[in-house]
Amino acid sequence: MRQPIVEMPNPLVMGILNVTPDSFSDGGLYLDSSAAIQAGQRMFEEGAGIVDVGGESTRPGAEEVAEAEELRRVLPVVSALASHGAVSIDTMKPGVAREALRAGATMVNDVTSLGAPEMAEVCAEAGCTVCLMHMQGTPRTMQASPNYGDVVREVRDYLVARAERAERRGISREKIWIDPGIGFGKAIEHNLALLNHLEVLVATGFPVVVGVSRKSFIGRVLGGLPVEDRLEGTLATQVVAQLAGVAVIRAHDVLATKRAIEMARAIVDAG
Repeated sequence: MRQPIVEMPNPLVMGILNVTPDSFSDGGLYLDSSAAIQAGQRMFEEGAGIVDVGGESTRPGAEEVAEAEELRRVLPVVSALASHGAVSIDTMKPGVAREALRAGATMVNDVTSLGAPEMAEVCAEAGCTVCLMHMQGTPRTMQASPNYGDVVREVRDYLVARAERAERRGISREKIWIDPGIGFGKAIEHNLALLNHLEVLVATGFPVVVGVSRKSFIGRVLGGLPVEDRLEGTLATQVVAQLAGVAVIRAHDVLATKRAIEMARAIVDAG
């Protein structure tokens, strides 16, 4: 008989709020600051523990955004939402991170794992939480030809090394989260292997963040579904991540994600 699950975290839901014209799922929906603020407030009401605000798309092939334009997009939204709950700034730029932290953000979510020279200093000075993500290549090149020998081991080793580097640069260990970067420089088989072995990342001791919401690999696995039809696949994948012990789940559909998490929790608790 299968052994029952005896421990499972109740993961934090991180609402995804892209203040961009070109993000793969919600690009253009919240480019207007007032619409973005309303959407962020709704995410908090639906149960998001943190809202992740981004002003530059990191979808495959995305073009860079000038710092001034990124600041124009995100600062009013961060400032307004900070009074409603915890806000993360999703950026690769130290200047954007610095100003967003001053505006009320308490976390920096950096897909380059503090790749910019000043980013670690900005985060250390602010004492904020940081999320370090794995990405092979850059947003413009990452899906050209992803290649790994052992994707689980390589992603784990990279993230542990980047976390240790962040510690050496003044960021407290308890402030460091890690993200395997599902869909960032990975083919379908790489994404599935990582999701099948998330416990390897959980075992590092760092809180693990997983972002699978509406991503293209889900559509491909399920026969070519467009982005608007990927909710069921997203929820199934998120519950798998929850069962593996991840600490944070990034989601566009906050309410649906919270309900799926609560249902999985109820089943485990009944055992």
